[in-house]
Amino acid sequence: MPQSSALISGVQSLVVYETRARYFIVGSNQAQTKHRVLKIDRTEPKDLVIIDDKHVYSQQEVRELLGRLDLGNRTKIGQKGSSGLSRAVSAYGIVGFVRFLEGYYIVLITKRRKMADIGGHSIYKVEDTSMIYIPNDSVRVTHPDEARYVRIFQNVDLSSNFYFSYSYDLSHSLQYNLTMLLRPWELSSTVEPSVDEEHPSQSRQDSFDIFEDEGLPMQVVNGLKNEPYLKYVWNGKLLERVKDIVHHDWLMYIIHGFCGQSKLVIYGRPVHVTLIARRSSRFAGTRFLKRGANCEGDVANEVETEQIIHDASVMSFTAGSYSSYVQVRGSVPLYWSQDISTMMPKPPIRLDQADPYAYVAALHFDQMLQRFGSPIIILNLVKKREKRKHEKILSEELYPAVINLNQFLPPEHCIDYIAWDMARYTKSKLCNVLDRLSMIAENVVKRTGFYINRSDFYCHTLRPDERWGDVGGHITSTGRLQTGVLRTNCVDCLDRTNTAQFMVGKCALAYQLYALGMIDKPKLQFDTDCVRLFEELYEDHGDTLSLQYGGSQLVHRVKTYRKIAPWTQHSKDIMQTLSRYYSNAFSDADRQDAINLFLQVYQPSEQRPHLWELPTDFYLHHKSSMVLAQERRSYTYWWSEGVLAFLPVAYDEVACKDNMRKVKVKRVNRYDEAIDIYTEFFKPYELTSFDDTFCIAMTNSAREFMPKTVGVDPSPFTVRKPEETGKSVLGNKSSKEEAVVQRKTAASAPPPPSEEAISSTSEDDSEDEREDDGSVSQRSTPIKLLTESGDSTRTHEECQQQLPVRAPYGINLDELPADEDLLIYQRFAHLGKSQHKVERNEAVHLADFICLDPVSLFQVDSVYATAPPKVDPDSREVFEGHVMTGQGQVRSLCREDVLMYREYIKNRYM
Repeated sequence: MPQSSALISGVQSLVVYETRARYFIVGSNQAQTKHRVLKIDRTEPKDLVIIDDKHVYSQQEVRELLGRLDLGNRTKIGQKGSSGLSRAVSAYGIVGFVRFLEGYYIVLITKRRKMADIGGHSIYKVEDTSMIYIPNDSVRVTHPDEARYVRIFQNVDLSSNFYFSYSYDLSHSLQYNLTMLLRPWELSSTVEPSVDEEHPSQSRQDSFDIFEDEGLPMQVVNGLKNEPYLKYVWNGKLLERVKDIVHHDWLMYIIHGFCGQSKLVIYGRPVHVTLIARRSSRFAGTRFLKRGANCEGDVANEVETEQIIHDASVMSFTAGSYSSYVQVRGSVPLYWSQDISTMMPKPPIRLDQADPYAYVAALHFDQMLQRFGSPIIILNLVKKREKRKHEKILSEELYPAVINLNQFLPPEHCIDYIAWDMARYTKSKLCNVLDRLSMIAENVVKRTGFYINRSDFYCHTLRPDERWGDVGGHITSTGRLQTGVLRTNCVDCLDRTNTAQFMVGKCALAYQLYALGMIDKPKLQFDTDCVRLFEELYEDHGDTLSLQYGGSQLVHRVKTYRKIAPWTQHSKDIMQTLSRYYSNAFSDADRQDAINLFLQVYQPSEQRPHLWELPTDFYLHHKSSMVLAQERRSYTYWWSEGVLAFLPVAYDEVACKDNMRKVKVKRVNRYDEAIDIYTEFFKPYELTSFDDTFCIAMTNSAREFMPKTVGVDPSPFTVRKPEETGKSVLGNKSSKEEAVVQRKTAASAPPPPSEEAISSTSEDDSEDEREDDGSVSQRSTPIKLLTESGDSTRTHEECQQQLPVRAPYGINLDELPADEDLLIYQRFAHLGKSQHKVERNEAVHLADFICLDPVSLFQVDSVYATAPPKVDPDSREVFEGHVMTGQGQVRSLCREDVLMYREYIKNRYM
């Protein structure tokens, strides 16, 4: 079976050239070896005319083409003063094409920044964009409201948390992307012709193969191009006009949400922790303007969060170790809203429509069963007890809806419902919120399991743990699949939800690291470098999602629920609450209009009212309110056809005909640039610096969180004191100084303490135990500073004038070494000096000192003799081949050498 690999986009950099009649967009791959050309007509005032040149150009052919275009578009033949072809802008991708009331605009990404790396596949953040009007000024038909629509469209800040990748499908999970590579694609009916088959008119020189008579088979790889999951794609409507016209390399889909990556260093072993959040583009909007669900089952503020753990020592998807865990947040799937006409911090909740058969909830959970499988676990964090009924209204409607849907499902695939009043537990002094969340998280992770792509890990056999046997999921020959998902919600799905998701993610992280062989037990404790790094990622993740939906950062963080937040945090919480209230009252309406226009929920037209004239956007998001549905779904068989047959595995991840049709397969050579992720990542044709690489700049647990004092356990799983973080100790030092201190710390650190010495929680430690008692470590070596004259006697007052010993060494010396110990040390030092004073006046022959011949029949090393190393036959053959080549006797090449030389000749001269 041929190997499969994801296709890398052949258009990664763009140059837009302009003439009076056309725009020419020249797109090239990263190595600048293959180019494509797109022609856009500028003479049409309101229509978009695009011609995709199917030919793949070389660099020399593109230069000749641009030269001919330049010469042909000059006003006078032979004129050199004014060029007929001018360079307009350089870009990294096309976001899409949009039209308001005049002609079309093209939106380009002009600046990008690398945010993460998953198996050599780079993920970029959009930093800046450019919006170019396509029609020429001579044919432009102006409209007075065009400028206002442009301003509303540009209110969606594309430089704020929009992400894309040229080779990795961000709209799907890692589990989907890796399981797709294992399907039997040689039987697929969606195989595309190769590049040579697309252009049979190429010259004989382009298709010439000097090895065609050797009889060597070409190594074929299936290059896969998958259709994105449009629910999480934000420019799908902007590319809909051209996706059937242009080559798929021109189509670049972006997601909105969050992406962050940090490096967890475990005794020098790098482990990348990546957090990706995908915000749904359906029923998207701001806090009070988008609540509940629409008629199609899409809920407000729906975000899919995925944490990916992989051993960065091996980059490949096939040979590397990867694990992921997915959870979801989203508004309560009911018809409900809040009236914002009155200036109130908490407008009353109202149910807009009666739904006795849970029709909209059925649509929503049907989507989840298709994408995630079973079980679907609902963690409802809204309040249960209130003086005036507010949040409780949602629980009273959601629970009967779940009961109604479960009566038609098989018992083993029923939806689990967990209701827990998190706000009430937070106010209680007797209850620990995070302990209760830890229990819930443990049960959830054991039920859903997690994804891992390797089945040959035996850490649970070498270091058995009773909790490992209860872990769920679907076990396959290639690893383990996550089946089902946790769906967390409160009212806003911001503060409480983020803390609950962090606790579930922390529990899943422990199981992932245990499965990868990084820790000996699937449990992580607070105040360790690992959890601090993970908590910082989740706080950035929560702040970003809260700004997008609520207009401010998180008000209540993990430290708030741990009750260790500093007193200054209360004033910050007040400011965030005021910022959220101001945003909801004054700016959310404009942001909602911009989102509706960007997602093409509203498309301007001369025959319909303007966007700012609409009293509400309810009819834009609820299509059934304008058009009567032709077919109504069953209230009892509320799931889609075929979903139950494959549960608990998700229907979208099954290798059925419907899913196989969504993937385009292209047979390519093993060394083709379209699948060569090694060249794509390392760029051997460019001069790069280690200091400029992304892996050096990313957050590092050893540099950012580990204490910078000698004598500290370098393990990221050791509980630290709150003040013992790298940021507090070296907050004002440069990164180079931090790196030096880090190397010194790792070199001189003692072995890790026993597990019994580590407390189970950091919250119960008393303040007396947190203070340093200043006692001498039993493992520390006594140190004595000698003067230049060799005098070893020094008074206690003279030592106090020096710098404190704790600063450079990390220990406290209460008293000087004894005189007897100093005398022994002086004799040892003198003996070492005299022993190394050897005059070497004659040549030294190593054979006189080192004898590699064994003195006995026993082939083992000892203090008297050393056994010569054994050389395997392969290494001996390689060495003999080098010797023979040096003597002019060339051996015949093996099959692998011929294939390698063949590819070199093709890439270099053809």
